[in-house]
Amino acid sequence: MSRPIRCVLVTGGAGFIGGNLVRLLLRERPDWTIINLDKLTYAGNLESLVDLKDNPRHQFVRGDIANAELVEHLISTHKVDAILNLAAESHVDRSILGPGIFVETNVAGTQVLLDEARRANVRFVQVSTDEVYGSLGPTGKFTELSPLEPSSPYSASKTAADLIALSYRRTFGLDVVVTRCSNNYGPYQFPEKLIPLMIANALESKKLPVYGDGQQIRDWIHVDDHARGILAALEKGKSGEVYNFGSENEHPNLFIVRELLKLLSRGDDLIEYVKDRPGHDRRYAIDASKARRELEWAPQVPFAQGLSRTVDWYRENRGWWERVRSGVYRNYYAQNYGARG
Repeated sequence: MSRPIRCVLVTGGAGFIGGNLVRLLLRERPDWTIINLDKLTYAGNLESLVDLKDNPRHQFVRGDIANAELVEHLISTHKVDAILNLAAESHVDRSILGPGIFVETNVAGTQVLLDEARRANVRFVQVSTDEVYGSLGPTGKFTELSPLEPSSPYSASKTAADLIALSYRRTFGLDVVVTRCSNNYGPYQFPEKLIPLMIANALESKKLPVYGDGQQIRDWIHVDDHARGILAALEKGKSGEVYNFGSENEHPNLFIVRELLKLLSRGDDLIEYVKDRPGHDRRYAIDASKARRELEWAPQVPFAQGLSRTVDWYRENRGWWERVRSGVYRNYYAQNYGARG
């Protein structure tokens, strides 16, 4: 990217990956300002950003990426140099129950952002998922040239958003980069996802629900490594290109659950096998050699260390995930921002 960066608009920055990315940008790029736009739907949590509340280089704005007037106002007022789009409905189970909001946010919302990025002529990084590739057999890895074969309404909506973003490059010449990452884990992850759900349930001595036989294989990457990858794509990525991020940490879900139980000194008797979800992909694996080669990026967090650190974080921040599970976290915005509006 030739244009110097001073201000970045991060959408979905109150979510799990977005919040960790915002922290990394503030830490690694001390001359940047971050405008954080988040609608604060169920997975957006301002409590995850409480330590940034008084940071003069971080401005939180509650709003919808589908609001073109708001997006245009933020870009022009703050002289935004790039947009990192992490705003998305992202849970597969929820997409099976109600696909509509996934199309509304992930597809239509992305298209609004692209139009405003085109109008302002700024770089656009579409942050996506390896789930757009569908399911792998027992061998092989996804590359950036793998066919797109999404299995769920969630992954289909992300596939559509990726293709629309890339079409803006080909049709309008917009400076677009797409990133696709394997399963993330780490602090501040919404406790409906596998790792935080299992940790929280084990800490409360509840059953740990495992889909099917638990042999669904995923490639696990620490969220900080993913955030470094997004930053590398922003600064070094070639326009019109796709970059995969993964850590070569392939493990069945059941292995992950058992490792967590060991770290928590709990027994396997807490495991409860439940009916598999429809269209459950069997295996994901990422070939990240392109990102290593072109972006000079590589994962830095060893899996065993990262998993142990994640367990420690959930132990030490029990109040955070208990408020999320109870829904009390939703009150934070009203208590801290309501009187200002």
